[in-house]
Amino acid sequence: MNTLSYRKIFATWWPLAASWLFMGTELPMISAVMARLADPKIHLAAYGGVVFPLALIIEAPIIMLLAASTALSKDTASFQKIYRFMMWAGGALTALHFLIAFTPLYYPVVVRLMGVPDEIVEPARVGLMIMIPWTWTIAYRRYHQGVLIRFGYSRAVGVGTAIRLAANGAMLAFLVLLDRGNPALTLPGIVVGTSGISAGVIAEAIYAGLRVQPVLKGELRQAPTVHPVLTWRTFFAFYIPLVMTAVINMLAQPATPAAISRMPFALESLAALPVVSGLAFMFRSMGFAYNEVVVALLDHPGSTALLRRFANLLAVITTLGLILMAVTPLSSFWFVQISGLDPELGALARGGLLAAALWPGLSVLQNWYQGVLVNQRKTYHVTISVVILVATTLSALVIGTAMKQFVGLYVGISAFVIGQAAQVAWLWWASRPVLAATAARDARIEEGLALPAIAD
Repeated sequence: MNTLSYRKIFATWWPLAASWLFMGTELPMISAVMARLADPKIHLAAYGGVVFPLALIIEAPIIMLLAASTALSKDTASFQKIYRFMMWAGGALTALHFLIAFTPLYYPVVVRLMGVPDEIVEPARVGLMIMIPWTWTIAYRRYHQGVLIRFGYSRAVGVGTAIRLAANGAMLAFLVLLDRGNPALTLPGIVVGTSGISAGVIAEAIYAGLRVQPVLKGELRQAPTVHPVLTWRTFFAFYIPLVMTAVINMLAQPATPAAISRMPFALESLAALPVVSGLAFMFRSMGFAYNEVVVALLDHPGSTALLRRFANLLAVITTLGLILMAVTPLSSFWFVQISGLDPELGALARGGLLAAALWPGLSVLQNWYQGVLVNQRKTYHVTISVVILVATTLSALVIGTAMKQFVGLYVGISAFVIGQAAQVAWLWWASRPVLAATAARDARIEEGLALPAIAD
């Protein structure tokens, strides 16, 4: 086992960060196109307030397959077992997506439960229909990306995301040109945007499936058999807390547009929400990549101090970057010139970005502590942290809705920032024993002593 270095951390992190960053540019790109088509407020609100939150909820049980595959796909038997789970789970969730989009079940969920403005109900349903490929393709590519990361091919993840972005952009360009080249044809913004997303995730899944084949036939097949053998019991003991983590987290997503719909400037806030969230996501994406880095590298000697320092530096850089964007004319340029919002919505979005100032740094710290716990298979602590996140976020949304004095966009984003701060506090507390044990291990290795086991 080789001693870890900053070079190794960076070499593992930057392709994953690039992947998340590419993914983060997807929402601003789509929002910029939709903002330049007919009825931009309605279609942006339909996408950001209904389609995207519902799609995230439906995919929640498989979104943690990347972490599970990175941690557990150590031999062929383990890979094949989790592959079967991925296929069945992806298929079942796609069927659920179909039922919500194509049957009368849609209206109780969107109209009664979410309570969104009437003018976005039908456009959102069309977008949800077009997003049918979303869940299964994400399950397929995230699982195979985990295998690539496990065996040192994290660069392939970044390449896959670039392919996704290119396919997305190509579909958007094709539909916009088709719309403008035929005066009799008027494509709604929601159709253009969700078609681009579907094309992107399909292309990325195809690439991941092809790219992983040499690894499956080479490194994975040659890997020694893991003992004890991965059983369904041990897999579900590891994965169910992660599933609960994702499900609980995603359930809070539609709560935000539902709360915003009941606050001042509801339609304007819903229209600005995907644009602000997309830009904030680009800064937060640097931290999202760190979870898999920690899961893959914490076992290396000397890893604890290096991984902690890297996380702290990354948190400071990303936070300062977003603040700089928010307080300078860069934000107005982004929201008005690039994203295509009118000046009034641009000013609203800039205030929302200020509300998100601490979000990137908190995301880095969350993934640092979460990666520590996942590495040691203490995933139940991650579930508890998400319960705290959702409870805190919902409490803030309820208070903001009851007061009805503040712009919905500001309350919605602030609620998530406050919730994530509470989540990070719990993860820090829960990870202390593991970090103490890994630090002691590193100290003993430096002294030339035997490698001790990490205490439970």
